[in-house]
Amino acid sequence: MPQPPADEPSRPVVLITPYRRLFALPGTRAFTLGNLIARLPMGMFSVSAVIMIAGSRGSYALAGAVTATGLAATALVAPWTARLVDRHGQARVAVPATVIAVLGSLALLLCVRLGAPDWTLFLCYAATATTPNTGGMSRARWAHLLRDDPAARHTANSFEQAADELCFMLGPILAAFLCTALFPEAGTLVGGVLLLTGVLVFASQRSTEPPASGRRTPGPPGSSGPSVSFGLSVSSGSSAARSPLRAPGMAPVLSVCLAMGAVFGSMEVVTIAFADARGQQSAAGVVLALQALGSCAAGLLYGALKPGGPASRRLPWCVAAMTALMTLPLLAATLTGSLPALALALLLAGMATAPTMITTMTLVQHHTPEDRLNEGMTLAVTGLLGGIACGAGAGGWVSEHVSVTAAYMVPVTAAATAVLFSALGQRRPDWPKPQGT
Repeated sequence: MPQPPADEPSRPVVLITPYRRLFALPGTRAFTLGNLIARLPMGMFSVSAVIMIAGSRGSYALAGAVTATGLAATALVAPWTARLVDRHGQARVAVPATVIAVLGSLALLLCVRLGAPDWTLFLCYAATATTPNTGGMSRARWAHLLRDDPAARHTANSFEQAADELCFMLGPILAAFLCTALFPEAGTLVGGVLLLTGVLVFASQRSTEPPASGRRTPGPPGSSGPSVSFGLSVSSGSSAARSPLRAPGMAPVLSVCLAMGAVFGSMEVVTIAFADARGQQSAAGVVLALQALGSCAAGLLYGALKPGGPASRRLPWCVAAMTALMTLPLLAATLTGSLPALALALLLAGMATAPTMITTMTLVQHHTPEDRLNEGMTLAVTGLLGGIACGAGAGGWVSEHVSVTAAYMVPVTAAATAVLFSALGQRRPDWPKPQGT
């Protein structure tokens, strides 16, 4: 594996150096650019759908239910898509899967535009479930390129999490602007174009793509070489047969992901409803972006530093910090009712998100077989999506039937549940105990 050139010790920018070394590797800048373009719509679709549906049908409960259905469908389909990616290769699977997802988004747009029955909205948004896990595919490329360098993998994981936050920072702003300044369906339309373009650019970078497990599954003992198997049945002795879901300690980590997803999903819907109740719906994207900005900054700093102790011990503390900070938006909404105060609270609340997600992904990567890495990370994302679906539905219901200020109790409760899961997980004998970070 080519090694990036070492920086001179006299360089003053210590925090930037680890990231510079990452992108000295051939091909990393090209696949990262394509992946960022494909990832930006991830922060656009749900906000665009909520604004588009709520504006057309006059119901945040319906908007929350539709987005929750789509996310739930993604949680079911995404692991199978990821398994196909691992087995057949990123380029061969991601492109057709993206085409199907974009067609689902366009169908949703047309149904809203033409006033189709409500049930068609659920059906169309569920069709977007084939969207590939672009962040997972990018992390899998880093894991392949940096398989012998744990410190660089930590930096790469931190960069990827910061990239997630950057996209979720810019995505809502762009979506809210497009939907309010142009027409309600503009956010969904632009998001679909960006997703397809980014995946095509990413998939074209074949030099950094990890080998497909179907082309490198080890043959049986005594065989002269690797066997090729693209079927669903493989030898029980192969690493490809071990589902990441059955890995020791994976269940507690996925439970934490589920609860954290509920935090994110409820916070998004509730904040949009809070801004709309004050006649400032167009500012909702900016307010949500500040939460992602805090997380992005914290993630980049966390990646440049070397955290101490195993990730399994750090996770409960990260989740506890996130829970404490999530009370700030509740206090701001309840005590002030001010959108600027809420924006500041969300900026501070986001600072614990990236370190928590980086630590979680580190645990997932440590306990996932190499040839199932994309599937393992997608299971973590699936847990998040399942939680986002539940959180979006709960946040929309409480916002409409109780109050938008009381609805901020939903993310606080979900964060506290994540603390409980992480605390109980440490008492389990299968809780992951990796060495180092």
